[in-house]
Amino acid sequence: MKDLSKIRLLICDVDGVLTDGRIIFDASGVECKEFHVRDGAGLRYWIRAGHQVALLTGRETAATARRAAELGIVLVEQGATDKLPALARLLAAAGCAASEAAYVGDDLPDLPVMRKVIFAAAPADAADEVRAAADYVTAAPGGAGAVREVVELLLKAQNRWAGIMERYL
Repeated sequence: MKDLSKIRLLICDVDGVLTDGRIIFDASGVECKEFHVRDGAGLRYWIRAGHQVALLTGRETAATARRAAELGIVLVEQGATDKLPALARLLAAAGCAASEAAYVGDDLPDLPVMRKVIFAAAPADAADEVRAAADYVTAAPGGAGAVREVVELLLKAQNRWAGIMERYL
């Protein structure tokens, strides 16, 4: 296992990572997304531990912008058809090097980013090639707690999970 102690930035893809990957349109043509509350809580714990979160997605939706705002995530790159330049912008905005960043991705466009950061994770239902490239594959599928699992793994490796737990004991 890699040294996870220096990771300060957690970057997540959205569709297939923070959601189950389905794209749903209502009768008016408005796109709807379902986000798991435990993933959101995990991202808040990560932020509470003094770290940063970024979202990096190939699609651009109001639902993603709204969820980011609800969680206090200010580093958001939507519509990134080529994710490497977007990664560079996010790292610069966060003041981090790739050696201080983790990424959670689920499909082929995520592979270049996964190869650049120090730690890459994939949900259980990610594409075969993505799971093979990941340092860690979650037990949970995308949109069902996979990001929370990664947050807990990272915070435990950094000896910060107990501090999060104290608030609830």
